[in-house]
Amino acid sequence: MKALWDISPAVHTGSPVFPGDTPFQQHWDTTIGPASMVNLSTLTFSPHIGAHADAPLHYDPHGAAIGALALEPFLGPCRVVHAIDPGPLVEWPHIAHAIDARLPARVLVRTRRHAAVAHWDAQLTGYAPLTLERLADHGVLLVGIDSASVDPADSRQLPSHQVLRRRQLRVLENLVLDAVPEGDYELIALPLRLSTADASPVRAILRAL
Repeated sequence: MKALWDISPAVHTGSPVFPGDTPFQQHWDTTIGPASMVNLSTLTFSPHIGAHADAPLHYDPHGAAIGALALEPFLGPCRVVHAIDPGPLVEWPHIAHAIDARLPARVLVRTRRHAAVAHWDAQLTGYAPLTLERLADHGVLLVGIDSASVDPADSRQLPSHQVLRRRQLRVLENLVLDAVPEGDYELIALPLRLSTADASPVRAILRAL
């Protein structure tokens, strides 16, 4: 049986970003040769690139930065739920088949047959606000999804992000769950300790329990 799943997309020049976000760029400051013993580069990119964790600061002007968040929600038992092609929002009936009394405190929802790792998808699937409310009622601390946002790309009110804020839910976006069977795993997806940032890339992995 497979023991480890990498659920993070590769990050490189050309990785899709939300329109207006800073794309990934890498500049080589020095390369190994007569004048340098090492390769050194400078990276420029939005902290929302690839698999990432949003901080409350992203959707709350008074919210905490990513480096101030407790790590416990990003590490521990989780459940992967399949809700393939649900439309614009993951509604409660799409995931109800996987909700029971043993639900872990972390829930990741797969909505796509193939994650959009090579292009921006303006028709991304988000979470319905009521779905997040009900997951919080079940004791969930963290939700994840295989799209770039828990709200539709053209949303201006961001109602699902506001549920995250109000219910103190943590969130992972841009996961790649294509190869992960539905079931329970251990999640490891720690954000960087960026003291003032509104998000952080993560190397999200699942381990068999």
